[in-house]
Amino acid sequence: MGRELTFCQNVERSISKKYRKTIWNPFIKAIKNYDLISENDHVAACISGGKDSMLGAVLLRMLKRYSDVPFELSFIAMDPGYNEENRQMIEKNAALLELPVEIFVSDVFDIAYSVEKSPCYLCARMRRGHLYAKAKEMGANKIALGHHLSDAIETVLLSMFYGSQIQTMPPKLRSMNFEGMELIRPLYCIKEDDIISWKNYNGLQFIQCGCRFVEDSDKGVGDSKRKEIKELIRSLRKNNPDIDNNIFNSLHKVHIDTFPGFKSKGKDHSFLERYWEYRVQDGGTFFEK
Repeated sequence: MGRELTFCQNVERSISKKYRKTIWNPFIKAIKNYDLISENDHVAACISGGKDSMLGAVLLRMLKRYSDVPFELSFIAMDPGYNEENRQMIEKNAALLELPVEIFVSDVFDIAYSVEKSPCYLCARMRRGHLYAKAKEMGANKIALGHHLSDAIETVLLSMFYGSQIQTMPPKLRSMNFEGMELIRPLYCIKEDDIISWKNYNGLQFIQCGCRFVEDSDKGVGDSKRKEIKELIRSLRKNNPDIDNNIFNSLHKVHIDTFPGFKSKGKDHSFLERYWEYRVQDGGTFFEK
C-alpha cells in the first residue's frame, strides 16, 4: 500500500497527470520557446493571491525540482493595503500549497486611491516597482508574474477597441528602472479556462480582486472593459473553437510590411519610409526587391 499524499502533493500530481496537456506542457513550452529561465538565474515568483500567480508559483517549484537547468527560486507577495480577509486568504493558501512566501507591506493602495486621474495605471506601475525592488533586495534577477494566454489576447483586443493601437504584453521584458532585472511570464501559453478548471478540480479558493476601487464601486469589476472582451471572445468561441489559439498565434506572425504605420522604440514610422524598397504581388503581399 502506497503512502498517502499530502494535499499539496495531490495538487502537483493533478498538474503532472490530469492537466499535463493543458497546463504543464504549455508552461514548459513558454519556458523553452521564450528563453525565460537560464542557468543560475534567481527568480522571484510574485504572488498576488489570485489563482494565476499561485499556480505560477507551484509550477516554478515543480520546474526547479525536475529541470536540468539549475536556478534559485523565492516567493514574494506584496500587501498593498488588502483588507484583513484577503490578507488571511493569501497566507492560508500559501500554507496549503506549502509555498514559503515572504509578505511585505506597501502603501500603494493609499497613494493610488488618492488620485483621480488613471489610478489603475498608477497602482500597476507602483506595484511592479515595489516587486522589482524587493526581488533585487533578495538577490533575484527576475520576477515572475501570473499573466496567461488569455490576458495576452484580451490585451490585443482592448488596445484595438479602446486604445486605437495594436499591442499586447510580451513573454518577458527588461526593467527600465532596475538594472539587470527582468520580468517573465511563465503562464504565457496557458489559457485561463484551464487554470479555472485546475482550481475547481482541487477545491481551491483564491481572492478574486483585492482592489479597493472595486470594493467601493457599486458597479465593480462586472462593468470592466476586460470582462467585456472576455465575453466577446467567449461568444466568438461558440462558432470558432480555435479563436483563442488563432488570436494568440497571430501575435507571433505579424506581417509588419502590410501595415500603413507602426511604432518601434517609441518612434512612429510610416510604410512610406520603405515604400520604394518593395513591390506588391497580387493579394497584397510585400516582397523586398
